[in-house]
Amino acid sequence: MSLWTKAQQLEGDALQQVKAVYGDHFPLEVRHFLASWIEQKILWTEIDPENPQHEQYAASLLDSLTHELQVRASSLPADQHFITKMNLVEAANNFQQRYSNNPLSLLRIIKHCLSTELKLVQQAENAGMDFGPAMSSAAAEITQQLDIMRSRTDETAEDLRRMEQEQESFALQYHECTKINAHISHLQNQPQNQTNIDLDKKLRRQKEMMEQMLSQKVTGLMQQRISLTEKLKVTLGLIVTVQGRILDEELIKWKRDQQLAGNGAKFNNNLDTIQEWCENLAEINWLNRQQIKGAERLKNKLPLDNQGVADILPQLNAQITQLLSSLVTSTFVIEKQPPQVMKTNTRFTATVRLLVGGKLNVHMSPPQVKVSIISEAQANALLKNEKLVKGEASGEILNNTGIMEYHAATRQLAASFRNMQLKKIKRAEKKGTESVMDEKFSLLFSSQFSVGGGELMFQVWTLSLPVVVIVHGNQEPHAWATVTWDNAFAEGGRVPFAVPDKVQWPFVAEALNIKFCSQTGRLLSEDSLRFLADKAFRSNNNITDYSNMMLSWSQFCKEPLPERSFTFWEWFYAVMKLTREHLKGPWVDGCILGFVRKKQAEEMLSTCSNGTFLLRFSDSELGGVTIAWIGCSEDSKHSEVFMLQPFTSKDFAIRSLADRISDLQHLVYLYPDICKQQAFSKYYTPFTDAQPNTNGYVKPMLVTQIRGFAGGSSLPPTPHAMFPPQSPDANSVVGENMNGYMSAGDLELFCGGDFTSIEDNIDFQEFMTPYK
Repeated sequence: MSLWTKAQQLEGDALQQVKAVYGDHFPLEVRHFLASWIEQKILWTEIDPENPQHEQYAASLLDSLTHELQVRASSLPADQHFITKMNLVEAANNFQQRYSNNPLSLLRIIKHCLSTELKLVQQAENAGMDFGPAMSSAAAEITQQLDIMRSRTDETAEDLRRMEQEQESFALQYHECTKINAHISHLQNQPQNQTNIDLDKKLRRQKEMMEQMLSQKVTGLMQQRISLTEKLKVTLGLIVTVQGRILDEELIKWKRDQQLAGNGAKFNNNLDTIQEWCENLAEINWLNRQQIKGAERLKNKLPLDNQGVADILPQLNAQITQLLSSLVTSTFVIEKQPPQVMKTNTRFTATVRLLVGGKLNVHMSPPQVKVSIISEAQANALLKNEKLVKGEASGEILNNTGIMEYHAATRQLAASFRNMQLKKIKRAEKKGTESVMDEKFSLLFSSQFSVGGGELMFQVWTLSLPVVVIVHGNQEPHAWATVTWDNAFAEGGRVPFAVPDKVQWPFVAEALNIKFCSQTGRLLSEDSLRFLADKAFRSNNNITDYSNMMLSWSQFCKEPLPERSFTFWEWFYAVMKLTREHLKGPWVDGCILGFVRKKQAEEMLSTCSNGTFLLRFSDSELGGVTIAWIGCSEDSKHSEVFMLQPFTSKDFAIRSLADRISDLQHLVYLYPDICKQQAFSKYYTPFTDAQPNTNGYVKPMLVTQIRGFAGGSSLPPTPHAMFPPQSPDANSVVGENMNGYMSAGDLELFCGGDFTSIEDNIDFQEFMTPYK
């Protein structure tokens, strides 16, 4: 990591001291923009600013510094860095004016600034300061390598400029030599008097001297060409390495993290940083390509004998053009993915972005992007042939074209699709047990444009993450199983959209954990994951270690669970949906154990005091949660464990879980011994006296009760004969059903208020007397 990179990570007083050491004598902008050059040329050199013998080196250093500043200033876009550009030019002029007569003074100042930085950084390192994982790993190395390549590119630009001047000087001298030869030839045809003889001798001496000079210049030009070519070759080698690291590691990692985010994993979206790297790469690639072409142009203007040295400029030109093409095509990315479970005739959005578009001025002629949907087979053929798919797409998408727009504030060239809609889909023929929810499609984004005034033409395309198309909401659970499995277990460089048929349980558990947490706000415990393993492998808790066991796709979402009509994934998905929509608060608080077997719940409660209860997800009911408690019914004096018929989302749409627990006064302690008021009171619906509304009616309130258990409600006793309880299940009866569950009923109660406005003039006080 460079010294300047570390210095920027300092904090507090140390950072202020770094800022304070710079000023008009040596501006901070100069240190920042020439960081790599300054450290390379000054930091680690043995030049002593107090030694007068080093004055000549200091003078050359001053010239190089001002030249570097001018080059860097000229490379900055005036519309985005106008002030910085002006400051760098002004700094270069000031350095020449102030230090041209005493260059050692400038060297002394720079050495002082660098030594201050080094001291503060070393102090921070000794104190154990962490300079940040991002800056100490790949990001810092990539930034440093980009700085080195830019410095080399600036250096070869200067070499090319000097070579061009030398070649122009050679051409002028060669022209003079040609004129002398012509003059000598002319004199040979003139009378041989003394004047002409003397003139002939003089011209021949001039010719000899000039030919010696031309010979020396030829040798010098040959050396310059060889040196420049070697430097360009080394720079291209660095570009290959860094570009491979950015595109094949960092950008691929970003795409993989984006896919995992589809399962709910945390996404460190560093696309802006990657864009900055790619923009630097694009500029370095373009400048080196122009330099190679410039060197070829100079060679063609003045062909020289290479003395057996192979001319590799054409090879370098082809290589840099391929690197630039690869950079452009690889940085056409989907910033916002379309929905991976896509319902027909439903609006959806997506955004594509060209990371190098702004730097290459692609927006000067804004390209159009087209979107189509293709099948897995078409995606496979596309990647094999490396060309756009011909023929029909696999469906029809409305509003599927957009223009890439440049946003100056963010320097982003992107196309946003806000109103796309899939009208119809063409499906492949199914095999075996395949269903439409197993079939994967992908959205193909494609465009074409030119750069460099039409010098280079590009066709770019990119594929979305796999998409499952459904036509009805009941297909959604299985579709999400396909998407979840693909997102979690897709391998890099795969054939679209191949995934393993079997996966080790720890990886499945991790995927389920991330998915559940993203939807509900809390990770699953080890016990919960063990419960899921038992259920997925249908093991009845008789396996002690699942770490090496492979779970198949069929076990995951194809084969029904024993004695059930639904699969493992359908059960898990329903529980996750119920928790997200109705139980999120209590789940995050840890009030719901959830993943507990019925028998285990009975064992846990059997040693507790009466009134202790817990909440577990139902094994038999999709998306159901049941209350298990220990107590005595009105007909029994012995404690036993009861299970309440599971509540589903339909029940919680009528009355929340917390309110239902509040209604049931025989529930006293949340397992193991937490007062239920402490656990659930913040989720109770506030009770207010009902008042007549505008139509003159009093609104009733629903209360949950269980026949056979006293104290079912905190409200006045209920007139059972007049208001019979209603079970969450229309077919269930109050009491114990065939599954061994107790059924709860919802009672409608009139809650206070003035009844005189009701049209039927009934004496309610007299009517209610028998029930007081």
